[in-house]
Amino acid sequence: MSFNSKRYDNMTYRRCGRSGLQLPAVSLGLWHNFGTRADHDNCRAMLRTAFDLGITHFDLANNYGPEPGAAESRFGQILQQDFAGHRDELVISTKAGYHMWPGPYGEWGSKKYLVSSLDQSLKRMELDYVDVFYSHRPDPDTPLEETIGALDQIVRQGKALYAGVSNYRGVSFVKASELVQRRDWTPLTLHQPRYSIFDRWIEADLLQHTAAYGTGVIVFSPLAQGLLSDKYLDPANPIPEQSRAADPDGFLQTHQITPEKVDQARRLNGIALRREQSLAQMAIAWTLRDPRVTSALIGARTPAQITECVAALEHLHFDAEELAEIDAIAPR
Repeated sequence: MSFNSKRYDNMTYRRCGRSGLQLPAVSLGLWHNFGTRADHDNCRAMLRTAFDLGITHFDLANNYGPEPGAAESRFGQILQQDFAGHRDELVISTKAGYHMWPGPYGEWGSKKYLVSSLDQSLKRMELDYVDVFYSHRPDPDTPLEETIGALDQIVRQGKALYAGVSNYRGVSFVKASELVQRRDWTPLTLHQPRYSIFDRWIEADLLQHTAAYGTGVIVFSPLAQGLLSDKYLDPANPIPEQSRAADPDGFLQTHQITPEKVDQARRLNGIALRREQSLAQMAIAWTLRDPRVTSALIGARTPAQITECVAALEHLHFDAEELAEIDAIAPR
């Protein structure tokens, strides 16, 4: 099957910190729409649309589904169906840290768990290696040396090309990076934190540290799981049928869609309209305004949503007045 021959012409690519790895400014995550209950043809269409638009980075984790492991299995099928001749054009990442199987070795950050989990992920995706492997969350009970040392071992074994961490606060990230330097271990090429107009913790607690250690940043939930889109703006239909909040498998709960958040979203939408963008496009562009952010990781339910999100790259500039107005609506 053929892809758009001009797919690289309009996508912006950004370097991950001081590494040689470049990511598209918008990457596609397979968190919750590629599981056992997803429509296979729609999943194929989303991945193909993304690649046609220049999205080369697909982000997974061992527990993505539902059920856990299902997203990796489906991605592996589609990879063989549609992308077998394009593996070297793709950056494929996965993670381990959350619960996957019973017993003491089925979650968190032990070497036993991380190595076993990646072996399972590679089998599900029918891959010899992933491009990036992450520790998905810090483990309060396992020595950090063991977790970060396992990432180094995995890269040295050729099971991953780059190592990363996700959901590490600034102090934990600095400790991990200092370990890497002292032990001459594989650098932490990427950090994947949550970041949006509604969740701005990385501005004060993380970005100065990732910049100092030469680590790229790929942010997830730039739309705050859909709150920063047009889905919840209509007072006559506060929980649309096809929204994440209406999905029984979804993580966005109806109680999170508060009158305050809806009011903020409506006011932010006014700024987006003046910029001739949708609220989702402005929210993505806002996360990319800082050059220390390498990529915004989106989720999608349809190919059209991916196309809309990528169009955010057509207008990334914010003037001082716009930024001040956004700060007033959603202060850090």
